[in-house]
Order: sequence, then structure tokens, then C-alpha cells
Amino acid sequence: MYKILTLNKISETGLKNFPDTYTHSGEEANPDAILVRSASMHDMELPENTKAIARAGAGVNNIPIDKCSEKGIVVFNTPGANANAVKELVLCAMLLSSRKIVSAIDWEKTLKGNGAEVPKMVEKGKSAFAGPEIKGKTLGVIGLGAIGVLVANAALSLGMTVYGYDPFLSVDAAWSLSRGVHHAASLDEIFANSDYITLHVPSTPDTKGMICKKNIDTMKDNVRIMNFARGDLVNTADILEALNNSKVAAYATDFGCDELIGAPGVLVLPHLGASTPESEDNCAVMAVEEIRDYLENGNITHSVNLPAVSVPRTGRSRITIIHKNVPNVISKITSTVAGENINIDNMVNKSRGEYAYTMLDTDADVSEEAIAAISALDEAIRVRVI
Repeated sequence: MYKILTLNKISETGLKNFPDTYTHSGEEANPDAILVRSASMHDMELPENTKAIARAGAGVNNIPIDKCSEKGIVVFNTPGANANAVKELVLCAMLLSSRKIVSAIDWEKTLKGNGAEVPKMVEKGKSAFAGPEIKGKTLGVIGLGAIGVLVANAALSLGMTVYGYDPFLSVDAAWSLSRGVHHAASLDEIFANSDYITLHVPSTPDTKGMICKKNIDTMKDNVRIMNFARGDLVNTADILEALNNSKVAAYATDFGCDELIGAPGVLVLPHLGASTPESEDNCAVMAVEEIRDYLENGNITHSVNLPAVSVPRTGRSRITIIHKNVPNVISKITSTVAGENINIDNMVNKSRGEYAYTMLDTDADVSEEAIAAISALDEAIRVRVI
């Protein structure tokens, strides 16, 4: 019986994919795995039995990744599960930032009580809310992951010219990206050509504050910027200055702060990117599948701290070893396994940074003594037999 601790309310659509051999609740003691959405785990004492943590979403800054790696806990996220929800909100933000729809609705509310005069007042005042169409304009997409690709393809369908920039474009993303998207060789090319710019990159030392005065100065006048990725990608003081001097026509973001709320030209949403029932269902389903495949088969998919390793089982028993990524560790593992009279039918090893993962399939039963011998290796962090 596997025990799953849920730290937030998790979609029932996902939870029902756990079979009867699993229990799940917010009260499970010493769980095998943890399902989490937004709850902060940084001050949480991680149970010794916990082997995996799955974040039903993409961002994992609420999870202590380094601590998990040191304890041999695999951390999963669910990239792409909420991509369509975010894509739709980005398209909505482009339209809202162009046509001044929010301001127009707020103004219309002030006309309440004027009776038959309302239509005349509307015709007289509506010119203040005129804005451009997006058809025929140029969109620059920075980051062509799951969300960026969907946004780029959708913008093409709306009649926009689209430039995409991503120096780390994956093979899967490249297959999904429309051939009509222009490949930008640099951020400068995005900044120089785009009427609209949308950000879809993680927050890293290289991307933090990437929308700053220096880069804004190289952009087209009256550019409109959408940030539905991470708040700190945009320098708040610099974007407000650019809005005040009309270099930037509008800034739409899902990440509010006191300085942005109510500022002219700023459209702030309360982190609605993945707030759809479909997105929550998709994230929960993917997270549950990741946990099950790891607990039951040792396979790792969409981990943020360990390599992706997924192979069919070929033997009676599977030994999984999370260990340090150092020279000669594989020979130590195989020698130890051979010393316990275990024949290896199939073996796979992959590494990621300081850590590596090895899976061994065998037709033999694996004794407690064999597990103890492998675990005794200085490089071993967590050993399991499935």
C-alpha cells in the first residue's frame, strides 16, 4: 500500500487515477510521495519514507530542491499541462492591452443613472478608448517551450507576423512550432521588430530583469509587453518609467505588486494563468501518473532534479539507485551487485549535474543483505527494490 500526502486541494480527476493500492489525504503520516500545488515546503520536515514530490504545475520554487536531492527525493513538475490555459490568457491580454477594454468598461459604469442620455454619452466618449488591431502586427515570443509555441502558433492564425527566440529550443518544441514563425537569432532582433512582446522563460540569473531600461530603449515605440511567466523578468521601476514616457504603450502581467496596481497603462491580473478547471485536472493527472510510474516502476519523467530515465521492465526485480555523479561509481555498483550473486539482465544509467540514477533489472530475488551492501557505498543516496 502506497501513501500519498496532499498538501493542497488536488483535482479529483487526477486523484481517481490512484488504484486501490494507494491511500491519499492531507493527513498521511510518513508518506511515500507528496502531491503539492502552491503550499510552501521550505520549512517542512521531509519524512524519511518520502521518495517523490510532484508539483501539480510547472513552477517548483515552493519546493526545497537541493534538500530533496540530498535525501534522494525525486521532484516532478507537470510542464505543458497548463499550457493552453496560459496561452489563452496571453492572447486575451494582447487584446485587452490593445483595445483599452478594461478602462472602457470601467468608464461605462460611471454612466449609470443617466437614463436616455447614456447612448449619446457613449458616442461622445468612446474615442478615448480606441486601440489598434493585432492583425498585421508583429509579435516577439521569448521562450519557445510548451506555452511559447502555442502562443506563437495561435498568433500566426490571428494574422500576426511572429518572431521566436529560444537558444535552448528542444526537439519536441521544434516539431510543434509552425514553420511560419521567424527564427530570431538574438533578443535584439525581437526587441527591434516587435509591436508586442510576450515572455515565456523561467526566472534565472540570466533572465531576471531582462526587460529593463537598456533593452526597452532598443524596442519600437508604443510596444506592448506581456509577462505571464515570472514577475521578476521585468524591472518594475523601468517599465513604469517607460509607460510614463510612452515608450511602452501597455504592460500586462499575471504578477502584481503594489507599484503596478492602478498604474496607467498596466493591466495586472491576480495570477490567473493556470486557473481553469481543465488546467487543474491536466496537472493533477500528469502528477499522479509521474508518481505512480516512479513508485511502481522506478521510471523518472519530468523531474527537475534528476535525469529522465524510462525503460520497460525486463526482470523479476528492479534495483533503483540515486547516487552521486562521480567517477567509478558504476563499477562499484556492478561489483557490489555481482558480489551478492545477482545477475544483471538490463542496466541504464544517466546523470544530471551532481546526481545520477541507475536502474538494474534482474531475474533474481534481491535480499536485504544485497540492498544493505549497495546502500553502504559512499556514493549511494537512496536504494530501492521494486
